[in-house]
Amino acid sequence: QVRLVESGGGLVHRGDSLTLSCTVSGFNLEPYSIGWFRQAPGKEREGISCISSSDGSEHYADSVKGRFTISRDNAKKTGFLQMNNLKPEDTAIYYCATAFRLKCPAFAQSHLYDYWGQGTQVTVSS
Repeated sequence: QVRLVESGGGLVHRGDSLTLSCTVSGFNLEPYSIGWFRQAPGKEREGISCISSSDGSEHYADSVKGRFTISRDNAKKTGFLQMNNLKPEDTAIYYCATAFRLKCPAFAQSHLYDYWGQGTQVTVSS
């Protein structure tokens, strides 16, 4: 069965770093682009990063660009999101998702991401 499991969330202070992992099972990760989304209380889901399946090109929302780095290890069937210089506004539930596409779908086209994890909570205190 297809399964995506996020891990690595937690409570940190402003300026701290955190690494999220997304481990998949039930399918070969290599042909899938991997995206990260987040949803803060009272706000809509926001796409923040994606790494393509074709050439590993990276995409970032302006809100995290320069602070977050996305990567993947296909052999380990795992995607990563390295988050540096965390801010209170980064507080949200973080979801990983995969899209069976060579290139990353636009964040607004979240329906094109076919598999989703259950999310992991990231809380950044000021």
